Amino acid sequence: MSLSTRSSHLSDTDDTDETNDTDETVGSSTDETAETVESSTDETAEAVESSTDESGERVGRWTRLRGYPQAFRHKHPVAARSVSWGVTALAAALVFFALLMPGKVEYFQARQFLRIPVEPILGAALLMVLPRRPRLVSAVVIGVGLAALVVVKLLDIGFNQFLGRGFNVVLDWGLLDDAESYVQDTLGSTGALVALIGLVALVLLLFVVMALAVVRLVNLLAHHRDRATKGTIVAGTVWITCAALGLTTVEDTALASRNTIGFVQDRWGRVQETLRDEAAFAKEAKQDEFADVPADRLLTGLRGKDVMITFIESYGRAALEDPAVAPGVNAALDEEGEALTKAGFAAKSGWLTSATYGGSSWLGHSTFLTGLWIDNQNRYRTVTAGERLTLPGAFAKTGAWRTVGVVPGVQYNWPEGDFYGFDKVYDSRDVGYRGPKFSWSTMPDQYALSAFERLEAARKGDKPLMSEIILTSSHQPWAPLPEMVDWDEVGDGSIYEGIEKAGKDPADVFTDPVKVKEEYGKSVQYSLHSLLRYVEKYGDENTVLVFLGDHQPMASVSGNGAGHDVPVTLVARDPEVLDRIDDWGWSDGLRPGDDAPVWRMDSFRDRFLTAYGDEPKVAEPKVAEPKR
Repeated sequence: MSLSTRSSHLSDTDDTDETNDTDETVGSSTDETAETVESSTDETAEAVESSTDESGERVGRWTRLRGYPQAFRHKHPVAARSVSWGVTALAAALVFFALLMPGKVEYFQARQFLRIPVEPILGAALLMVLPRRPRLVSAVVIGVGLAALVVVKLLDIGFNQFLGRGFNVVLDWGLLDDAESYVQDTLGSTGALVALIGLVALVLLLFVVMALAVVRLVNLLAHHRDRATKGTIVAGTVWITCAALGLTTVEDTALASRNTIGFVQDRWGRVQETLRDEAAFAKEAKQDEFADVPADRLLTGLRGKDVMITFIESYGRAALEDPAVAPGVNAALDEEGEALTKAGFAAKSGWLTSATYGGSSWLGHSTFLTGLWIDNQNRYRTVTAGERLTLPGAFAKTGAWRTVGVVPGVQYNWPEGDFYGFDKVYDSRDVGYRGPKFSWSTMPDQYALSAFERLEAARKGDKPLMSEIILTSSHQPWAPLPEMVDWDEVGDGSIYEGIEKAGKDPADVFTDPVKVKEEYGKSVQYSLHSLLRYVEKYGDENTVLVFLGDHQPMASVSGNGAGHDVPVTLVARDPEVLDRIDDWGWSDGLRPGDDAPVWRMDSFRDRFLTAYGDEPKVAEPKVAEPKR
């Protein structure tokens, strides 16, 4: 039944005639009513048949469908009336839900919906004064707007859960492609296609239903204009009173709500801020004190060293501090720390605040490597289209290193490799892997490191290596997970076939709040074991390792409202390398202590280049000579 269907009433039966036989009178009245309904139904059917005969089969079917609601109302007036009021109540509930719906999962509480929104009061006052056609057009537009509001809030929920921030209506549409790729890697091509089709169908249905719901409510207001006017005045008075007195419901939640108006104002403000930020950041990216530092003064304290900068996916503060995760991760760090010490290595650790959270790893990577705060895709496009001096670019500029990037998460061409300053980039297609994918991760971390050793490190060219390596095994959904194997057995990766098949189903892990933390912790342990055992096995007196997390894991692991801090560690066998950062205040070992400093991630590049090279000379401002 259409949302705009209204119920009608049967005419009262004639009860003026009196008779001594009550049963006979009731029977007669019942018979007459039945005859009336039957006659009406027959007339409707005859009209339908007549229309069919005159206009053709297609029009006849449409007319027959249109006649059914009227026939149903005549035949079942009570049921029709109940359905009509039920549909009206559902329409009102949909509208109120759209207006009061929060953008975060934790705010879905009863008190959020026990409020009086001002928007329907204002809307009713406006729509009732409009003529019929503009009123209906306005109702459809409002319904479409409410549906769009629900879609944006649903995106907010998803972004807050995965990325720790709301949806940016200017910048974030492109990230939906990455979400689709992630679903495809997790559920497979067929599952992703089914999910996409279902999602599109639900969104389209939402727009249609919400528009019909508003039209129905507006028609109801127009049909009962006097009562609707009085009700609107009363509701407006109540809202103003609640707002003026600051009345609250449960837990000091304001009874008078203007959620939607505030939401639209906030998003409009974000749009303006985003546009302003684009222009300001473009200027900021061009200002670089290290750009003019001569090559022979860059990184002089690391000459002759093989420098590895390694990102561990989702390796955040939660891995070292969450009670459900930290014991296993800290045990792995302690175990590998002892092994490194026996091998002659030492380490210092601190904290960095990442520019991203839960995902969009490339924003964290670029922030660390460029010395710019890159917290959105627009900033990323701006900086990678320019000529900013990156950390790999600084090594390349000296001419003293061969620069290599190992990016197993990249499955297509990656033009950003040239921007970063790599002589050679190895993506997932270049390392000879013949094993299975582990959900999103194209290969185990141990294989990526083994391939790096085989393709670059073991060749010992005429220059030392500077490498950036991205380890992806700790990428969500953290199932199935690889296991450590003997380095001589890694081969082409075929050994991982049985390990992947015996692993857990990502859908079972990702949706379980207990399992997801357990498996996340195991994935970080695996990444740490892979990296640090690689250094133990292949490292020497010239090895310098900087490893860090790119961001915190998603909210279901790190917790709602978690910070963006990630651990960062520098490992070396040469004590002079660590002596140069002694004034950083970092903690000794692989685990940063509670008193370790917390820096923004974009500050690392300048600190690193200063510690291991010459600090750029800032031109002193000229002082104007006094006039004589």
